[in-house]
Amino acid sequence: MDRTGGSGGGSDCRQTEESKPMLGEMSAPEVNKIGAAPCRRALLHRNGMRYKLLQEGDIQVCVIRHPRTFLSKILTSKFLRRWEPHHLTLADSSVTSATPAGYMENSISYSAIEDVQLLSWENAPKYCLQLTVPGGTILLQAANSYLRDQWFHSLHWKKKIYKYKKVLSNPSRWEVVLKEIRSLVDMTLTSPLQDDSIHQAPLEIVSKLFSENNLTTQDHENIIVATAPLLENNHPPPDLCEFFCKHCRERPRSMVVIEVFTPAVQRILKHNMDFGKCPLLRLFTQEYILALNELNAGMEVVKNFIHSMHGPTGQCPHPRVLPNIVAVCLAAIYSCYEEFINRSDYDDWRLALASLLQPIPFPKETLAHKKFTKELKYVIQRFAEDLRQEVHSCLLSVRAGKDGWFQLYSPGGVACDDDGELFASMVHILMGSCYKTKKFLLSLAENKLGPCMLLALRGNQTMVKILCLMLEYNIIDNNDTQLQIISTLESTDMGKRMYEQLCDRQRELKELQRKGGPTRLTLPSKSTDADLACLLSSGSFGNLENLSLAFTNVTSACAEQLIKLPSLKQLNLWSTQFGDAGLRLLSEHLTMLQVLNLCETPVTDAGLLALSSLKSLCSLNMNSTKLSADAYEDLKAKLPNLKEVDVRYTEAW
Repeated sequence: MDRTGGSGGGSDCRQTEESKPMLGEMSAPEVNKIGAAPCRRALLHRNGMRYKLLQEGDIQVCVIRHPRTFLSKILTSKFLRRWEPHHLTLADSSVTSATPAGYMENSISYSAIEDVQLLSWENAPKYCLQLTVPGGTILLQAANSYLRDQWFHSLHWKKKIYKYKKVLSNPSRWEVVLKEIRSLVDMTLTSPLQDDSIHQAPLEIVSKLFSENNLTTQDHENIIVATAPLLENNHPPPDLCEFFCKHCRERPRSMVVIEVFTPAVQRILKHNMDFGKCPLLRLFTQEYILALNELNAGMEVVKNFIHSMHGPTGQCPHPRVLPNIVAVCLAAIYSCYEEFINRSDYDDWRLALASLLQPIPFPKETLAHKKFTKELKYVIQRFAEDLRQEVHSCLLSVRAGKDGWFQLYSPGGVACDDDGELFASMVHILMGSCYKTKKFLLSLAENKLGPCMLLALRGNQTMVKILCLMLEYNIIDNNDTQLQIISTLESTDMGKRMYEQLCDRQRELKELQRKGGPTRLTLPSKSTDADLACLLSSGSFGNLENLSLAFTNVTSACAEQLIKLPSLKQLNLWSTQFGDAGLRLLSEHLTMLQVLNLCETPVTDAGLLALSSLKSLCSLNMNSTKLSADAYEDLKAKLPNLKEVDVRYTEAW
């Protein structure tokens, strides 16, 4: 007869061979004193055996109705009653059969099962479990010892979880609740069952406890601390994530955030494969990072956390960390534009980060947010400084017609806050690599010629080289634009020198310059009075007829330069700070002026009435100025050639 009842059953339950009597020699009361706990501990440590939680399966069932005092005699008898095959299901509250008849006509509630034991002594049937119920015993016989042990642990788990759900569903004293939760966590950690539901079930019980009861802050924290061991290797369920988010928002300086949430968030970032399946995990991670930022030296704490996620070596061992952090940060950006975490300090992450950020269509409101722009600017600068082409090429637009990073940070761009310093740095690195090509220059000429000329006018060496190359490669077809570029180059000593070297190589540029200055000129946005003065002093602009200063930073002071343009017929000052003093000066000198746009300028009646001396004026835009109705009537009477006029959003409208 097999004394152990299969592989590893009762022999591990013995105290010692010498000190413990044979089970067959025990009296019935002594047999009934053998609890399941020693056997569970033995099975747990036996060769590190692990089992999957059973939800259902085939097994043999025998039910014996008897007083307990006769149990030993019945079990040691040679013959037991008949065995019935059943397909049992371990439901949430009871054990049921797929064929409810015979022994299993009625389901067996877990609350009715007093104990679950292994039968592993002499003369006992092999691979059997004993379920003690009021007035009898239910024997379950498996096909082998592994299945028997699997049924044993699964039944114990279902029975215990059922008990904890009932106890914690209607709590009375919170000190008892906390004790039960600790016991539940301990049971989970020591269980030999390996299944996602094993660790999720206690977390779901705690989540339900939070949702159905008004807890004090201290009770809330105590319960979170008690469940902390489960969070180290398991994601919190969605409902629990909501409470964790709330805790991060309401108590960001709580030690729970550092001691409990840190390992939980680290696991999420390392192992999450798809935030789309559980967006609350992403929100929890976001709220955790925001909570870290609320601590003293918050940004330093966040940086230390990012460093811990990367690891101490030059190569990050966790491939999921970067895309998960980026997903969290982008979600935060779209919701409030408030935070952006810097991960560009790590060389091995930089390429992936650049690739992730390149195609993202950030909202304009986000790019205009000063804090976001400042944080992102540092990241983009690191991309530009990276020597690898595959990294800094991500500064370019990913699709035609869409701005890239170097365009967004150009002067006048939505994210530019530094007068183009970062833009110049990005163009420099791109020109220094394989992008010193006609295609790249064509792109700049089509989209960012204005910023290039503005920075060249201010002495930026990279931009001076760009303009020279545009002339050398015949990128610009329009003669007026070519002449404006030449004038821009000749406005600085460095530009003049480089242009002269270019002319020595190409005689036709000298011929172009001899024809005189351009007839049309548009200054880039953000240009100042000084920029205009520098440009106009660099060459001959006696032929200039059309000048646009729209959306620049010029003021009335630039009128001193404008009156030196005797052929000027069209002047656009839309959305500038050009005022009454400038208008009075223009009206005295630019007698040939025919078209004047003063839309959204600070001019008033005092300056506008001075325009009555410009008899050639035929088009005048005074939209959104401080024009009065009387002044408008006076102007119309004194300007007989005025055919087109715009006075919307004024008193004269």
